[in-house]
Amino acid sequence: MRRLVVATKNDKKLYELKRYLRTVRAEVVSLKEYDTAPKIIENKRTFKENAAKKAVVVSRFVGGLAIADDSGICVKALGGAPGVTSARFAGSAKDNKANNRKMLRLLSGTPLNRRQARFVCAVAIADNGKVVKLIEEYCSGFIAFEEMGRHGFGYDPLFLIPKYGKTFGQLGLKVKDRMSHRSKALKKARAFLRKYL
Repeated sequence: MRRLVVATKNDKKLYELKRYLRTVRAEVVSLKEYDTAPKIIENKRTFKENAAKKAVVVSRFVGGLAIADDSGICVKALGGAPGVTSARFAGSAKDNKANNRKMLRLLSGTPLNRRQARFVCAVAIADNGKVVKLIEEYCSGFIAFEEMGRHGFGYDPLFLIPKYGKTFGQLGLKVKDRMSHRSKALKKARAFLRKYL
């Protein structure tokens, strides 16, 4: 069985990816398994480019198969920001609460119909240093006026799904799994890997 290295040391991200990839015939591990793993600077302009860079660097390092994702939120009223800098929106500390506070501050006074946003997730799969699959998926919604709900992480408590009138933070994992940007991308990645392996 081949080893599939997830290009992250983030336990929450690893858990989410492992859930989707559990039916893939591979041993799924994270970069935490490697003491000398390279630090990857996400300095590209698009989600796809960042995901591809991470997958290629890790794939070369392990001499095999790697999967990476880059995701974030793009808000129309903010000209598409924070985009690829979503995790560092309020500073390099990657503080979810601070990011959400900044988002609410910047959108203060903006009516709901002008608070359109979309989550974006790019997933790249690389084998022996070459990208073999690149996927990008989306989930559309609005930015709520306050944080609501305790499920998920990041911008989930702010991301309002019109169909339900609730945020991802309120809806929980079961509903999020059916419609999120990451679930759509990872389902396609899973289908590809099943054939590839």
